[in-house]
Amino acid sequence: MSPILKVDDISCQYEGESAVNHTSFDLDKGTLACLLGPSGCGKTTVLRAITGFQKLAGGSITLNDICISSARINIPPEKRNISMVFQDYALFPHLTVEKNIEAGLFGKDPPSRKAAVVEILEYVRLSDYSKRYPHELSGGQQQRVALARALAPKPWLLLMDEPFSNLDFELREKLGHEVRELLKEIGTTCILVTHDQQDAFTFGDVVGVMNEGRIEQWGTPYNIYHQPETRFVANFVGDGVFLNGTLVSDGKIQCELSQYGERDLTGDVSDDRIQHDLQQIKPGSGKEVQVLIRPDDIIHDDDSPTTARIIKKAFRGESYLYTLALPSGTRVLTLVPSHHDHGVGESLGIKLDINHLIYFDR
Repeated sequence: MSPILKVDDISCQYEGESAVNHTSFDLDKGTLACLLGPSGCGKTTVLRAITGFQKLAGGSITLNDICISSARINIPPEKRNISMVFQDYALFPHLTVEKNIEAGLFGKDPPSRKAAVVEILEYVRLSDYSKRYPHELSGGQQQRVALARALAPKPWLLLMDEPFSNLDFELREKLGHEVRELLKEIGTTCILVTHDQQDAFTFGDVVGVMNEGRIEQWGTPYNIYHQPETRFVANFVGDGVFLNGTLVSDGKIQCELSQYGERDLTGDVSDDRIQHDLQQIKPGSGKEVQVLIRPDDIIHDDDSPTTARIIKKAFRGESYLYTLALPSGTRVLTLVPSHHDHGVGESLGIKLDINHLIYFDR
């Protein structure tokens, strides 16, 4: 079965300046995808190109086997059967909830509009709020009204541009789960654009990390976090630091933490990419690399002969994020359950527990 959306080698420009460069990805029906990246990386431009508000300088976009955009073709936005949820919700303040949703159903006869509104209000669990106005709703409820208005026409594709950015952390995570479950129940295909990795990991089946107009990696949230393919992805996604190291034997890297620790730093060499990389290097070659160390790679262990000094601590409720200084002055991070409350300046026993060895040429 062909993908419902095919973005094929697209490029976009603003006033002659390149904004998106040779970007490609496919989406199967019912997939929830996220475009993740910093401001100015091109993710919103990709969304605008899919909606039809941004012309292509090259490449093509196909939706449901129909070419909707290319350098020569640009089907008008209103004829693409695509709906969008904006960052500020764009609700009409003078209309009730049901009237706001009806506004997205122009062209349908009144009985059909009413039936569609009743159906979608049940889906988003807002049936009891149909007569209320936007100012009488919470931020989360307003977001669901905007979502209901976008879903009511039953679009082929739903686009969401930073939909949770106006909400506090706890509500955005809760709503992210709720929206994901709702879209999965309906079977909607969706692309969410965000700069927040937690939004992407909560919501997406797949994530595309963008940088300077290109997708640097496309994969599951798990693979994006644990198996970053570029240094940018490794830096942008999750907390972590790079330790200088040297390849000393097959599958082993010597670094500061392993020089006086209980065991060598070893990687999960069953990983095909890592195994391939290691096979290209002769044992003991002395190749200089940098190893990615995540906070969950360093474990608190009072019995370990390896210690580091606490120079900063951040309380996260269930855990502390400690910033540690190694003897060389290099800083690393570790997550420790919050009942292990240590003060700044104390020494902490640590050991490495790495399941995914990620390294790059130094």
